[in-house]
Amino acid sequence: MSVITEISPDGQKLTISVKGRFDFAKHQEFRESYENKALTAVVVDLKEATYLDSSALGMLLLLRDHAGGEDSDIRVVNSSSDVRKILAISNFDKLFDIT
Repeated sequence: MSVITEISPDGQKLTISVKGRFDFAKHQEFRESYENKALTAVVVDLKEATYLDSSALGMLLLLRDHAGGEDSDIRVVNSSSDVRKILAISNFDKLFDIT
């Protein structure tokens, strides 16, 4: 699996880790990682993501909508400098907490 989910022991935080290319091929797997879950806080860990394209940006927006839109608590963590640059150019730093 290249999208791995982990729910915190208290059930309050969902961590989604993406490995390899984060592109349209991961769409269904990424969506299934958060569907049918009550989301309070979400962490998207991109430590092992090697690439991110526009469909990945769309997937992040769908996750944000599912988690409550403006009121959502989503952090994108461990991005490589290249991935962080793509997120910044796309102004995703205004929509997500990126570290």
